[in-house]
Amino acid sequence: MVKLLSELLPGETGTVAKIHGNGPIQRRIIDMGVVIGTKVEVQKYAPLGDPMEVKVKGFNLSLRKGEAKNIEINVN
Repeated sequence: MVKLLSELLPGETGTVAKIHGNGPIQRRIIDMGVVIGTKVEVQKYAPLGDPMEVKVKGFNLSLRKGEAKNIEINVN
């Protein structure tokens, strides 16, 4: 099942299927290590829901929901 990263709940995992966006937004996401085939796990959300913290390649990464909406995930 494919979902956007911003739709996942804490504890859910999946692999990156596609990265949308163009130019600097897409480049920034890729530079942070979020590439197709990478496993990601949602750790937690900030109290007001933005940003969210995800675990990617063994480290924790904070993403804004606007950035997370550009990442499609195959949910495990």
